[in-house]
Amino acid sequence: MSVAPLQLFETWYAEARKHPAILDASAMALATADKNARPSVRMVLLKHYDERGFVFFTHLTSPKAHDLEENAYAALCFHWPALARQVRIEGTVSRVTDKEADDYFATRPRLSQLGAWASRQSKPMAHRYALEASVAWASAQYGAGAVPRPPHWSGFRVAPERMEFWREGAFRHHERSLYTRGDDGWTQDYLFP
Repeated sequence: MSVAPLQLFETWYAEARKHPAILDASAMALATADKNARPSVRMVLLKHYDERGFVFFTHLTSPKAHDLEENAYAALCFHWPALARQVRIEGTVSRVTDKEADDYFATRPRLSQLGAWASRQSKPMAHRYALEASVAWASAQYGAGAVPRPPHWSGFRVAPERMEFWREGAFRHHERSLYTRGDDGWTQDYLFP
């Protein structure tokens, strides 16, 4: 990835992380589509980014994971109203390596690790306490020892092909800068708001 869009993202993301009115700068909307092109969108958390792309983690049995297995293209949107900024990213999606998933899983709080074993993400629950019962089961399984990453839990990387940076302007004179990746690197265009 050319450094231009990534450096701009790094700058904006760092400012969003420091801003007192932004509760979680890593929150991003993830849009996917299934094999029939039915769209779906939900919020996920950015856990890592570099020149290869933007990474989030999830259950591999979740609807988003099914969508990405059927249609390996996604869109992300960061919206930071307190800074009057937005970043949109579109690109191809691939699974992270097992080592990357293991390394990140090891950094999660223990209850989050147990929750990954306990949750049957997006499946119906018999009652509202079913998750707590399942967490208790997982806790008993691992006692005080290390909790390994479940085989049904991993991450995805969105490799950007398009990155759009939007900054609010007075009287809707917004600034929009679009970076598009081609064979020769990134090109930049300004867009009408």
